This record gives sequence, structure tokens and C-alpha cells, in this order.
Amino acid sequence: MSENAEQIIPARRARVVKNPVPWYTPRFWHGMRFSTWLRVLARNKFDVSFFKLHTASSITFVSLLNSLLAKLDAVLYTRRTSQVELPAPPIFILGHWRAGTTLLHELLILDAAHTFPNTYQCFVPHHFVLTEKWLAPLTQLLIPRRRPMDNMAAGWRRPQEDEFALCNLGVPSPYLTMLFPRRGAAHPEYLDLGSLSPGEQQAWGQALDQFFRRVTFCDPRRIVVKSPPHTARINTLLEIYPQAKFVHLVRDPFELFVSTVGLWRSLNEVQRMQAPSDEADIEEYVLATFERMYAAFERDRQRLDQDQIVELRYEDLVQNPLECMRKLYTELDLGDFTLVESAMQTHLASVKSYRPNRYQLTSEQRDRVAHRWKGYLDRYGYAAVERE
Repeated sequence: MSENAEQIIPARRARVVKNPVPWYTPRFWHGMRFSTWLRVLARNKFDVSFFKLHTASSITFVSLLNSLLAKLDAVLYTRRTSQVELPAPPIFILGHWRAGTTLLHELLILDAAHTFPNTYQCFVPHHFVLTEKWLAPLTQLLIPRRRPMDNMAAGWRRPQEDEFALCNLGVPSPYLTMLFPRRGAAHPEYLDLGSLSPGEQQAWGQALDQFFRRVTFCDPRRIVVKSPPHTARINTLLEIYPQAKFVHLVRDPFELFVSTVGLWRSLNEVQRMQAPSDEADIEEYVLATFERMYAAFERDRQRLDQDQIVELRYEDLVQNPLECMRKLYTELDLGDFTLVESAMQTHLASVKSYRPNRYQLTSEQRDRVAHRWKGYLDRYGYAAVERE
């Protein structure tokens, strides 16, 4: 198959047995402090598979080092970082997993006025101010150059989802599901935050804001962040940042479904501490999470002013990226687009050979998506796809 050919992958395929990343590659959980790691293990009744004991042991050892470095970071920098003010309200990229949010993030951070949480900062959010300049270069070779789920560029300095920072700060997150996948969905209430107590919502908001202040301390430019769970959190995000800007991406829901199933299958394989969950469980998790996410999004988007949100279709972004970005800059009043247009053209030329995997759905899967995500199909103009 040629480099430019798109690969067709059946929706149901044999489970991958071998990890798609080397054994020495740090898992997300290697960034936790010991107290956080211990709480996660206790919540899951220490249900670690025998074949994952070596990974769990290494996380335990590294978590002790993280705890020590975090205390030193706190002593040296807490007062200074707590006084930092964000130069402008953050820009939040919203959309379901596999909706093209990574592509959009890569384009927006080409703007010299923007910064972003990188992978190292999200990996060790409690001590990156102290250690990023010297420890990140020393450990760079441990990180794959490409993401295992889609072959996009990876590395400590690449942009990352701030949801992983929250995980490693000890904030409950649905992402902890991939650690112990057979124990079911972890913290589903933290996807939309709506059922949390006022104290829990405040604690979540303070953790996010403190992380953003630390990122700003290291790079005082406007923050652009991308985490799909934020799609369900507009209400809470507006309480923290009333003038925040939002970009919402939508995509063919049938592509979304099967690609997200593949994403969670890949992440579970790499990040899990026990036997992987069944394929049917992953599919139901994707369907239910989508429903909860978009119930919250459609309810809370009404709070946004017209100049606070722009919606883009993934298909349009891929076909006409510069036109979409020009529209985004104009409607969100992000400045002169011509100042960043050349950098975007160069970046797009560098990734033009990239082709995403394409998946085929079974008729049963297609019917389930069409039924359970019907509102999304209708609202965003994908009803015609349902009939194909």
C-alpha cells in the first residue's frame, strides 16, 4: 500500500496483543504523585493484573520522586505562580474525540500570540515549573515520536490535553477508566460536572485555573487548550473565564464512533493495569459518553454570546483549512489572520501526506449510531450520511 493511500480497517477486528509502544515508554500515570497513585489503586481495590505488576511497581517508584519534586516546586514557586494573571481569556477547542480537534489545535498554536499546555507540563503538572528545562530533555528519548493511535507527531514539547494534567493532579476524571477498564466507567460525573456539589465544582475549577497560571508563568501568552471533555463543561468554564472563546468541531458521527472505539482500544492497551475490556463494553462506553457530552453541550451553549463561539465541520477544515481559519479569526476577533496565514500554509504543506485510517461499520453498528445519536445527525447536517 502506498504512503498516500487511505487504509480501510474493519470496525470489528482482532484485539491487538502486543503493546503499540515500547515497554519503557512512560504511561500517563507515571506523572502522578505517590498520594494520588495510592488513592487510585485503593479506589480500584488494587486490582492489578499479574502481568502488569512491573508497570505498577515502576509507577510507584516514580510517583515517590514526583512527590519529592512537587514539594520542592511548591516551596520555590507557589507564591509566584498564584499571583500570575492570564493575559487573555483562554481559547477552548471543543468537540468529540476524533473530531479533528488535534489538527485545529496544531493550527491555532502556530500563532505567535498563543501558547499551550505541552505534554511534559500535562504529565507532571505539579513540578514542571521546576524541572521542565532540565528533566524534559534528559527523558525525551523515552517518548515515541508518533502517537500510536493515529501516527501524529508526539513528544514532550507537543501540545497535550489538559485533562491529563487534572488526572495527575489528583482530580477525578473519566480518563481514569483506561487504567482499570474492566471495572467500568470511572467518574462519569466529572465529564459534565453538573451533578457535582458546589464544593467539588469549585475544587475542579481551582485545579484547572492553577494549572493554567503555572503554564502562563512559563510562557505569558494566551492559552489555547484542547480536551474533548470540556465540550460538556461550558457552564463551569464560563464561571471561571466568563470571556473565554470556544471553537466547536463536528464530524460525520459514523466516522466519530468507529474511530473513537479504535482510540479507546489503543489507549486501553497501552495504559491499562489489568485485562482489557470487551469490545462491546468499549462500544457502549463510546455511545453513552457521547450522549452525556452533547446533552450538556446543547444545554449550556445558550449561555455563549455570538462572538464567543465558532462551529466548524471537520470535513470543511480538511478540505479548506485556511478558509476555516480565516472565518475563525474573524468571528472570534483573534487578530489579523494574515500575520499567521503563512505559518499555517507551511505547516499544512508539511502534513499533506498524512491520511487518517478509515473504518467500515457493520450494519448493526450503523443502526445503533443512527438511533442513539440522531439529534447530532439532524442538528449538524449529517442526516444524509445516515441514508448512505
